[in-house]
Amino acid sequence: MTRQAILAFHTRGRGTRDITPDVARVVADSGVRCGLAHVFVQHTSCSLTITENADPDVRRDLETIVARLAPDGDPAYLHDSEGPDDMSAHGRTMLTDTAVTVPVGDGRLLLGTWQGIYLWEHRSAPHRRTVVVTVLG
Repeated sequence: MTRQAILAFHTRGRGTRDITPDVARVVADSGVRCGLAHVFVQHTSCSLTITENADPDVRRDLETIVARLAPDGDPAYLHDSEGPDDMSAHGRTMLTDTAVTVPVGDGRLLLGTWQGIYLWEHRSAPHRRTVVVTVLG
């Protein structure tokens, strides 16, 4: 059995947004009891991550880490068509990922106690992002 849904999210600009409840609804509606949920974001300047869902300081600290690895406006960047956060956003996406896969058991996501699925916007301005959730079982 396979179920697929496309979800749309509006971001507030750079930062994380918990999409776990939205993905969990797709899994619950799929009827799949045991399988996998594959979650994929259709963009090159944002990413997905599974991380701590209890302490928001973790996500702020992760933002600090990637800002050091891919700073905005680095003069070495050639690609800056959409501003100083353009190439850094692409770099941040490459350092993280555009997809995550989570096991499904008893018809629900089998995330750990402190885990959540986050859409991570790497651009400074708000954007509309699409995420494809495919549930296989």
